[in-house]
Amino acid sequence: MSEQEALGLGEEFTRYRRTVLEEVEVPGPAAVRRTVRGRGRRRLVATTGAALALFGGSALGYAALNGPDHRPGPVEPTPSISASPTPNGSTTSTPSPSATSASPTTPVPDGRISRTQLLGASVTLPAWRAGPGCPTSQTRLSGDDREGVNRLVALDHGDVDGDGAVETVALVQCVLGTRGPMQVVAFDRDEEGKVVTLGRVVATTIDKPQWLFALDVVGDGTVRVQVGDIAPGGGWNAEWSQRQWRGYRWRGDAFAQVSGPTTFGPNRHDVNLVVTATNLVLADAPDGSRVGTVTVRVRNTTGLAAYVALRLGLPTAVRPDGAGWAACRNDPETTREPVTCDLNGLGNGKEVLLTLGFRVAADTTVGTGKAEVDVRPMDANFDFVEEVYEPDNSVEITYR
Repeated sequence: MSEQEALGLGEEFTRYRRTVLEEVEVPGPAAVRRTVRGRGRRRLVATTGAALALFGGSALGYAALNGPDHRPGPVEPTPSISASPTPNGSTTSTPSPSATSASPTTPVPDGRISRTQLLGASVTLPAWRAGPGCPTSQTRLSGDDREGVNRLVALDHGDVDGDGAVETVALVQCVLGTRGPMQVVAFDRDEEGKVVTLGRVVATTIDKPQWLFALDVVGDGTVRVQVGDIAPGGGWNAEWSQRQWRGYRWRGDAFAQVSGPTTFGPNRHDVNLVVTATNLVLADAPDGSRVGTVTVRVRNTTGLAAYVALRLGLPTAVRPDGAGWAACRNDPETTREPVTCDLNGLGNGKEVLLTLGFRVAADTTVGTGKAEVDVRPMDANFDFVEEVYEPDNSVEITYR
């Protein structure tokens, strides 16, 4: 092959590559068809090359590549992706649904309400058991405990209704004196962002629980509330209340308890003993001693006393005497001042009446004075139990 022929063949290949590269497009249906045709052309070129080799003519090979039947034509344009090809046959194909044709999912309102936001919103609360003294409709919660307001005590957040969004759960108290009613309320937002009431979780009652101490929303949407059997105040220490954690879940239209105890056992502090006693008047006995009796009445107006401890602060010279002391669990003669008598349990509304005899030995002088008669409840371990109201646990008598 001459040098001129070699240069001409190189220029032809350069024009061929440039034409192909300029027509390259993003792969599409047309690109697939071009690929198939290109493979056919490559087979044709390979066949032509073999023939050239057989005939040994370089000029013939050049003419074959440069001839009008084998020049590469322009690449067919790829149809637009949005265009739908029309099938040749009579079968009508069903187009695939567009990804944008479905209605967008309505976002669930975010019910996470901060303390500041909740205090600044007008809310509607479920009815208070105390009646009209506690506001409910379009009321504002307060951050303090002023009389007659709905106080925001505590709050927590969690998905309590299972809609995938967070709600707000608040512990609220209507401040009426020291023992205003309490309730736990769940709040949410509507589509306009307004704070709305989902429902009441639990509330205090006249019986039990009388107090709500804390709340907690756990991962599965359960609202846990720490409830107390007796409300503090009026002489009752908050530490005396029995506390329980109870769990509540949303059931579509209301909350229902799903875990924790449902009742309280007897509270060791929930007892009120009242004592009355007569004065001790000593009279001379035939043996020269002096004897007398004291009538003691012990009543339990509230709760249960596992045991009752009776004490009489008489002088040590005045000793227990007679069958009236048989009700005592201990031996009163072994005690000095005061004389003690441990009694059995006393239930709610029950009372015990004792006629206790005393004797002063002959040749022993006892003047006139005052003594305290005192009763105290004890638990099952014989430990003294503090009462809510103690002034009626003792009475003063005279002796002479």
